[in-house]
Amino acid sequence: MRVVLQRVTRAEVRVGGRAVGAIGAGHAVLVGFRAGDGPGQIEWMADKVLGIRVFADSEGKMNLSLEDVGGDLLVVSQFTLYGDTTKGRRPSFVAAAAPDEAEALYDDFVRTLRARTARAVETGEFGATMEVELVNDGPVTMLLERE
Repeated sequence: MRVVLQRVTRAEVRVGGRAVGAIGAGHAVLVGFRAGDGPGQIEWMADKVLGIRVFADSEGKMNLSLEDVGGDLLVVSQFTLYGDTTKGRRPSFVAAAAPDEAEALYDDFVRTLRARTARAVETGEFGATMEVELVNDGPVTMLLERE
């Protein structure tokens, strides 16, 4: 399971020109699943996303979590995080979970996040062509992975 987490001042995802999810300050979370991912990866990643301390404290140090600052989450599925570009010019997605498996994992991940926070957890639309607009704050971008 891979996540690209970006600290944002705002983020929105649109499908067909209509907003399907939007947040103010918080984390934009792009998530991809590989074949064989399961509850262990989801539990670990949910804890990491909610607990990672990338927001500034009163001294300007990255020492506060999403919960500490009252931030929200925008979670967007992105199978291309498992694109392998080591050979040739076209990415291979053989390591990515099959769509049915990935959708179930995505739904479980979102449910787990919602169960662990009172903050808003907005989403994109699994399998749709989406436009993601965000303002990266800092910029702060983290690559999180759990095998």
